[in-house]
Amino acid sequence: MQIDTNDRKLLALLRENARRPVSDLARRLDLPRTTVQTRLDRLEQSGVIAGYTLRTAPIDGPPLRATVLLSRAPRSGPAVLAALRGLPGIEMVHTTSGRFDLMIQIAARTTAELEDRLDRIGAIDGVESLESLIHLSTRIDHAP
Repeated sequence: MQIDTNDRKLLALLRENARRPVSDLARRLDLPRTTVQTRLDRLEQSGVIAGYTLRTAPIDGPPLRATVLLSRAPRSGPAVLAALRGLPGIEMVHTTSGRFDLMIQIAARTTAELEDRLDRIGAIDGVESLESLIHLSTRIDHAP
């Protein structure tokens, strides 16, 4: 699908606030409301807009988050991933290039729970080393 400049501007506005009314989007883009609605429909149908999500603030206070950089033994990838799928608090796992094989985002309610999750990741067969980076504050968040 061909994405033009107006589509890119529309997507940028939706990243800021996906609940923005079509009339507001049209005003900001200086386009007719029906044109913006047609563009939204086309972007949704083509899969460029995969969906709209709800993000809530934590109810019991903000959770602790950490990024874990993991190095694994050769040929242990499937087993390590299977073990990670079974652990609580794993939010995302990305493969990476460079010194580490995986980048894992974990969440916990307390430092003790965070430490336990790090210990459990480190105990997985095939994990050679870990480096954890505890998230302190979020300065920019463009996530849906």
